[in-house]
Amino acid sequence: MRTRHREHHKIASINWLRAAVLGANDGIVSTASLVLGIAATQASHSTVLLTALAGLVSGSMSMATGEYVSVSSQADTELAALDEERQELKHDDAGEHRELAAIYVRRGLQPALAQQVAQQLMAHDALGAHARDELGISEITQARPLQAAFASACSFASGAALPLAVVAFAPAAVVSPCVAGAALLALAILGGLAAKTGGARVTTGVVRVTFWSALAMGATFGIGALFGVATG
Repeated sequence: MRTRHREHHKIASINWLRAAVLGANDGIVSTASLVLGIAATQASHSTVLLTALAGLVSGSMSMATGEYVSVSSQADTELAALDEERQELKHDDAGEHRELAAIYVRRGLQPALAQQVAQQLMAHDALGAHARDELGISEITQARPLQAAFASACSFASGAALPLAVVAFAPAAVVSPCVAGAALLALAILGGLAAKTGGARVTTGVVRVTFWSALAMGATFGIGALFGVATG
């Protein structure tokens, strides 16, 4: 008895992976940078802790809102394109058949075979065939606003929770190096994990995320130290 061959390609995880990595990375970098900037002004420990908490809450909501609006716009565009394609199929089925066949010819099929493939696919699901092969819309790439917003908010909060926890438990005298060290370590792990999940080189992912994150945190700390005013 032959077993069914099943494949799982890493590209299928690209939507949730992008949102999760972006959210967690932003949560760590932005909250850690905010903490370092405030700590550099010699602010009190309670002020730094409150800053970290405010960064987590506001950042999570901002990420969710931004992702929802962005992906909703993409979803609206996709729906409009599908509606237009539906009308074209209704009023010019033969023309749409020729258009689909021409796409397959450009991909390497012989004209006769392309005509046959287009005919069979349109008989099975005309709109689905045109959505996939003409418009580039598929189940993998289809926009899902709520899913993207929820993933972004949760991933940002999970990332921001790290510097918040470090501020809460680290001694006030060493809070800045502790936050910076923990953030860079977590970012390196996150970058390597994301690269491995996506099938890219782990070393490249680790170096890229740690370098730019360290630069962002260093710049914020420097600004805080240069222009900050001590608070009680």
